[in-house]
Amino acid sequence: MMFQPGAQPEGCDAVVISLKTRSCPAQEAIKQSLAALAWLKKQGCQQVYFKYCSTFDSTAEGNIGPVTDALMVALDTSFTVISPALPVNGRTVYQGYLFVMKHLLAESGMRHHPINPMTDSYLPRLMEAQAQGRCGVIPAQALDEGVAATRAALSRLQQEGYRYAVLDALNERHLEIQGEVLRDTPLVTGGSGLAMGLARQWAKRGASQARTAGYPLSGRAVVLSGSCSQMTNQQVACYRQHAPHTRR
Repeated sequence: MMFQPGAQPEGCDAVVISLKTRSCPAQEAIKQSLAALAWLKKQGCQQVYFKYCSTFDSTAEGNIGPVTDALMVALDTSFTVISPALPVNGRTVYQGYLFVMKHLLAESGMRHHPINPMTDSYLPRLMEAQAQGRCGVIPAQALDEGVAATRAALSRLQQEGYRYAVLDALNERHLEIQGEVLRDTPLVTGGSGLAMGLARQWAKRGASQARTAGYPLSGRAVVLSGSCSQMTNQQVACYRQHAPHTRR
């Protein structure tokens, strides 16, 4: 739902708050995010998920780092994870490096992004440039070994004074393991891939199915695209082969 502080959710297990904080000034992103967090806490939210793009769209000024730090302070936590991977869409993380399909992030179309050009592929370096602590890596090998090994690796980083941990993910099984490890973590950050892993863990606990906020409507519809990214342009080209279209 769009964020309306007066709204009161009923009969749902999860609430999504939509904010336009990807490219606004960092202080504005922090302000909006903390307002959303305050509302969620009033609703009794047990876990907060700060979702960002699977290509980690940001600069040295933010906004992923500054918002993460602000949420950590507000939730009184000293450690969290960074997991942007979405393997189903070709976004994977290996040894802390983010890949888009077969290319490193900085060698993909994202290097020419008009707002947040991504010229580095190493997530710990990207995070440390815009945040307030050290960032380590949980390698794919730990995830291959399972839940216990992943928990142990996270614990080691935390004991060594790291503030953030980038989680490798090459497939959906890795995301499921992340979800199991992090299901009781008060603050989690990542793309929509890890959200899937967490949702499956909550479902295993017997949580009721979340109420659908919107329902399919009949009648005409329009699809709007304002992005100039390489992937969006490919999607638009595909759509134009199957439906009426116009360009402004």
